[in-house]
Parts: sequence; structure tokens; C-alpha cells
Amino acid sequence: MNLQEQFEIQGNWLFKYRGVLPLIILFAGIGALIHSELDVSNLFYGKTFFMDYYIIGCIVVCLTGLAIRIYTIGHAAHNTSGRNTAGQIAETLNQTGIYSIVRHPLYVGNFLMWLGVAFATQNFWFVALFVLLYWIYYERIMYAEEQFLRRKFGKTFIEWAERTPAFIPDFKLFVKPNMPFRWKKVLKQEKNGLAALFIIFSVFDVIVQLLQKSSDYNYVLYGICLITIILYCILRYLKKKTQLLNDI
Repeated sequence: MNLQEQFEIQGNWLFKYRGVLPLIILFAGIGALIHSELDVSNLFYGKTFFMDYYIIGCIVVCLTGLAIRIYTIGHAAHNTSGRNTAGQIAETLNQTGIYSIVRHPLYVGNFLMWLGVAFATQNFWFVALFVLLYWIYYERIMYAEEQFLRRKFGKTFIEWAERTPAFIPDFKLFVKPNMPFRWKKVLKQEKNGLAALFIIFSVFDVIVQLLQKSSDYNYVLYGICLITIILYCILRYLKKKTQLLNDI
């Protein structure tokens, strides 16, 4: 079997189980955080006044990634950019909006969301390992997706791929989206992202305080976390019990 076939088979398998990667990152990140707290020399900034601002910066990186996902999904065509795991789906080829500047915007968003979490561990080696693992993991998924799109859309895909970067956006290429932004689609598909983000940072804060034997808990962070959990529960209820989010 040649490398192209191996990459595609591996990519399709990883695509099916791509929800596992966040769990690996999370548990490994908790381990890295604990190691950093037990050995202060591993911390980027140490236990200083600037730590609060550093964590805020990490959250901003995560929110930037989430914003990219929201913008992408909100303007994406029907039956594209979904959370399907059984196989590749694409009724049309997205070429406008964020897809005019980068071919895999959702994975760019995912990368930034988890990069913020990785930086929150303050462990250089974990951040480096995360970047390497993410690249190896998603390179194969992106390859498999593009093979599927090449077969389905042929010359249209090839022309788009030739002018559009795979992962690092080229903002000079931006073309206005040809699809209106749909908040219902975003709320339906991305209802868990915001809550998950603040749950993770809240758990990290609790772990840090316990390890430091401190009571300087970040109650503002916990409050935001609670609000996002309530919002998630409301959206989940609306999705399961009503038709309010069914605009697609």
C-alpha cells in the first residue's frame, strides 16, 4: 500500500474518532499542570502577580478559536462543516467567507481553542508535544477530507485548493460569504464549546489552589462557568424538546 492510500485510510479512521483527541489533550494537560505546580521551575511565569493576566490571555486564545468556529459554521452551506463522524459529507464546496482564506478553518479554530488550554498548563514541553500531536493527527484527517472533495468536485476543488492555503489564512484572498449567517445553526452545533472551555479552566484553577493549599479561588471564573453551563442546558433542551433551533 502506498503512502497516499495509507494517509487516506488513517485520516478517515482518525476523522471517525476525532472526538477522542480532546480527551487525550485534557487528561494529559491536567497531568502537565500538576507537574508544573509541583516543580515551580517548569512554570512560564512562576507564582507571580502576572499569572492572572496570563490565564486571561489563554482564555482569549481559546475564545478566538471558538469565534473562528462560530463564524465558519454560521456561514457554511447546508450539510457541510458538521460534526458527523460516520463519514465525509459535503453537498457543496464552500469557497467564500472564511473558506476563501483557508481550507480548514474549523481545525484552525480547534487548534487555537486547545492551544490556549495547553498554554494554561505553563509546561513548555506539553505545549510542544501538543502542537506536534495536533499536526500529525489533523494532517491525516485534512488529507482524507481533501481526497474526498477532490473526487466529488474535481476541477472546482483543485482550483480552489491551488489558491487557498490549507491551514495558515491569507486574508488578502477574502471573499464575502455567499450564505447568510445562521445563529440557530451555530447554537445547535456549538452549544457545548463555551461551557466546556470555562469548565476546563475552572477545573485547572481548583487543581492549582488545592496543590498550593490556597483559598484564592477565582470565583468570577466559576460564575462565568456556571452561566455557560446553564446556557448549555437551555440550548440542549431546546434542541431535544422543541423545533426552535431547526432552521436547517
